[in-house]
Amino acid sequence: MRILSFNIQNLRLRQRGAQPRLDGARDRDEIGESPELDPADRRLSAALLAQAGADLVLLQEVFDKDTLDWFNTRLLPAAGLSPYPHAHCPPGNDGRGLDLAVMSRQPVRLISHAQLTAVDLGLDTPRPDLPVFRRDCLMVETGGLTVFTCHFKAPYPDAEAAWPVRRLEAEATRRIIERRFGDPSSALWLIVGDLNEPFKPDAEPAIQPLLPPFTADLMARLPEDERWTYFDSHSGRYGQPDALLASPTLAARWPEAIPQVLRAGLAYEATRHRGAHLQGVGRHRPHASDHAGVLLELSGL
Repeated sequence: MRILSFNIQNLRLRQRGAQPRLDGARDRDEIGESPELDPADRRLSAALLAQAGADLVLLQEVFDKDTLDWFNTRLLPAAGLSPYPHAHCPPGNDGRGLDLAVMSRQPVRLISHAQLTAVDLGLDTPRPDLPVFRRDCLMVETGGLTVFTCHFKAPYPDAEAAWPVRRLEAEATRRIIERRFGDPSSALWLIVGDLNEPFKPDAEPAIQPLLPPFTADLMARLPEDERWTYFDSHSGRYGQPDALLASPTLAARWPEAIPQVLRAGLAYEATRHRGAHLQGVGRHRPHASDHAGVLLELSGL
């Protein structure tokens, strides 16, 4: 099984006149750039998925099911990849509508935890009646594997205020896993997604409840200078917000499973990437996303 996690950067379908059209891989502060870059971005997003050839795709920042279906059935075939027969994008809590999405070659069982509160999970917080996840924590079961895909609170605009929010999300994810499995260390599961740890991790990371020994960090199987998955064009900084945390049993069963960081869709301004780029990538845009994809292959699953 090939598993891809990818923050696809603000994928949203809009109706412009009579023609539906996807927003490009851009944030709100991208001003004054040609709208013709939008479809070019999304062709590159599709090309990156075609390069990955994954059986299970976990996406972050997808607006809704209509957006996912348009991307899946229109852009992926144009990139040479057959549409995924199973595609899901349940609504989450992000006020901008940037949800988690799943595409799979095999049937999946999907459970959303968007509505879980601290009371539901027995966690202590000043607002126990509010949902603990800023987006969601989707549990995806397929082929004997359980994947928890997440997108935690970003450390901006106020890193100090964001830290306890992200810590609560990490504690909640751990509590969900502990409730799902009688002995989490012996089950086969993964935590994937954009956990939004800052460029320079805090002395005590907000996601500490999910780090070893509770999990094994599969990204640590890469050399340290090969773990980066994100480039911020405004600051020129590189980071690794994208995580791949495995249960101890899964890590032990696949000791040779080394993640691949797919950077071919990043812009040329991310100069640390000295490998090949997808055809059409520009200096800043077009690009597939400001994140790389993270691919893991588990042979024999």
